[in-house]
Amino acid sequence: MSQEKKKIRQRHEKRETEEKISEKNEQTDRVEPKYGPIPRFPYQKVWSRSILILGVLLIVWYNSTQSKEVSLARQREVLLSRTQNFDCPQDYKEDLDKFPECVPEKCGRIVTDKLVSTSETDVLLKIAVNGMNLGGSAGGASILDLHSGALSKGAHFINIFSLEEASRIFNPPDFAIYKVVKTKIHHAIAHHFGVDVGKIYLTKPTFFSRMTNVSAKTIHDEYWLPHVDRVSYEHFHYTSLLYLNDYERDFQGGRFIFIDKNNVNSTVEPRKGRLLMFTSGSENLHAVERVTSGTRYALTVAFTCNSEAAISDPTFGKSVKNP
Repeated sequence: MSQEKKKIRQRHEKRETEEKISEKNEQTDRVEPKYGPIPRFPYQKVWSRSILILGVLLIVWYNSTQSKEVSLARQREVLLSRTQNFDCPQDYKEDLDKFPECVPEKCGRIVTDKLVSTSETDVLLKIAVNGMNLGGSAGGASILDLHSGALSKGAHFINIFSLEEASRIFNPPDFAIYKVVKTKIHHAIAHHFGVDVGKIYLTKPTFFSRMTNVSAKTIHDEYWLPHVDRVSYEHFHYTSLLYLNDYERDFQGGRFIFIDKNNVNSTVEPRKGRLLMFTSGSENLHAVERVTSGTRYALTVAFTCNSEAAISDPTFGKSVKNP
């Protein structure tokens, strides 16, 4: 009997010893906060999870609001033709009710690298560079309009044909190439949009542009602001841009950006000789990305359905001698 009590006592003492060792280990592992106990409040776990969920939702919302970018034409591509077509908006249709033979089959945009030759582009680039060198905006955007003679000069415009140098930098063959290229674009727009070439007319402003990274000095320098051509220029119905030099070779930035619905932007990277054509209504809200370095040259050629807003081709002798 005494031996049984002894065994019970030994087991009890062993259990007590193990509990003391376990308690001591817990005390050793416990680290006291440096600045006192961690504050706790009711429903702490619920609030913590709610904050975490809210953070995730904010990230999802932020990503969904950021515009997605789709490339319509990259600089390294050589395109026979690439098209984006869509139904024309009601405001465009109502405007063109006055000109039924000028209504496009579909609104949209087309890019081609095969219409204007390299030699033609070189001539147009020479006209732009030489002409701009006689003036130039104080800001980052300069224009040269051969039809009116308008040339950016500081914060204003001058008539380039009033300058003696104009007769030395321009010549009849160059003006002839300008007319050839304009005619090619005229027929291409009529063909791609399914309208009678005799029912669309060259209109103003049709001009060369030079863009740099110089800060804007006037509203004319703020080329990066989103706009609709039909709103900015009353008589525009079809717009075209011919790029005269290369994105990422001659300049950085300066891409053409269509701002479409559902936060999707369609971009066109300028390529020497590349032609972009599009309908000028609200379906083609767009902007030009800021040029960050180098110099971007392009030619804007616009067409209207209104014969009363038509302009004639520039004539070398008349333009230079009678500004």
